[in-house]
Amino acid sequence: MFEYKFNMAETLAIAVCLLLIGRWIKSKVYFFEKFFIPAPVIGGVIFSLFSLVGYNTKLFMFSFDGSLKDLLMVAFFTTIGFLASFKMLKKGGVQVFTFLLVAVILVVIQNGVGVSLAKAFNLNPLIGIAAGSVPLTGGHGTSGAFGPVLEAAGATGAMSVAIASATFGLVAGCLIGGPVGKRLMLKNGLKGPKENDILLDGSKDSSEEKVSLNEELLFKAIVFIVLAMGIGGFITPLSKKLGIVLPVYIGPMLVAAVIRNLADGTKNEIPLNAINVVGNISLQLFLAMALMSMRLWELAALAIPLVAILLAQKLVMALYAYFVTFRIMGKDYDAAVLAVGHCGFGMGATPNAMANMESFTAANGPSPTAFFALPLVGSLFIDFVNASVITVFINMFS
Repeated sequence: MFEYKFNMAETLAIAVCLLLIGRWIKSKVYFFEKFFIPAPVIGGVIFSLFSLVGYNTKLFMFSFDGSLKDLLMVAFFTTIGFLASFKMLKKGGVQVFTFLLVAVILVVIQNGVGVSLAKAFNLNPLIGIAAGSVPLTGGHGTSGAFGPVLEAAGATGAMSVAIASATFGLVAGCLIGGPVGKRLMLKNGLKGPKENDILLDGSKDSSEEKVSLNEELLFKAIVFIVLAMGIGGFITPLSKKLGIVLPVYIGPMLVAAVIRNLADGTKNEIPLNAINVVGNISLQLFLAMALMSMRLWELAALAIPLVAILLAQKLVMALYAYFVTFRIMGKDYDAAVLAVGHCGFGMGATPNAMANMESFTAANGPSPTAFFALPLVGSLFIDFVNASVITVFINMFS
């Protein structure tokens, strides 16, 4: 078998090419646009399938330099830390706090279901976490980050399981949202408000206004990110000495959150838009690198158990949105819209949730409360909390 190891520059070049291919395919295939399948996922999976053919035919095999991939992963999650503003959480009011609590409970349930079913199939419990909140509430970014951590803890194939589960979740979350919302409307006799009956809250925090990017803002953003990464880098080794396993990005993410909240208490502004741009670019390149290096042949022995776990997770999500999210959020129309959105958010990502809610409200009437609470939780807080819960589960079962 011909084997080739790509160096750092070659690995980056292949990732960029796959990202461009993924973007082109996504623009041409409606299915990928409809279900918000990320471009690096498309390109990365195509390459990993190509690698699978080479492995099965014993013709060729590739390996990649992972140092830049790890750096991009830490950079992305550091930018997530800068979004964790307690000032914004407080500003969101009771609905935001409540929905965050609902989302966190689901995270725990997803990991519990995954671990329980993994044990039932005589699999490593960590495989259950790889098919739990890591890919579902976390998405592809969290899957790419925690996959290697789970494999290092002994869960062979965890990376491939997490990525496959995240892709399944993107589609499943969009499919179950509408039916759940429709059933809630009929069962509870709910009617959505008309467009003229409600005023949308147009107020915006001045710090959130998007400013045109320039060299100074990008440099300032990179300085904040690098400093948080550097300082946070000391946390993981310290936690290891205490017997606590933390992913390498947790420290930088915590430091970034501290910096953000200290800045919120002063007149100093953090260039959030520029930080988000750096984070998004880092995520796309990281995902392309993570997916193109997947070893899909490791999924063969896990196919049947994985399908069973994911179908169970889909059922749990639908029941949770119907019986828990709807009731805790107030049992009114806004609660029904949040339940619809939670199906996309809890199985896929925030864009899926927004698509679910936009489709539902287009037919039934607007819901400013839902459109404010869910993005705030999904974009600013859940990744932070999810990573903490996942870390606890990994330490419990490793």
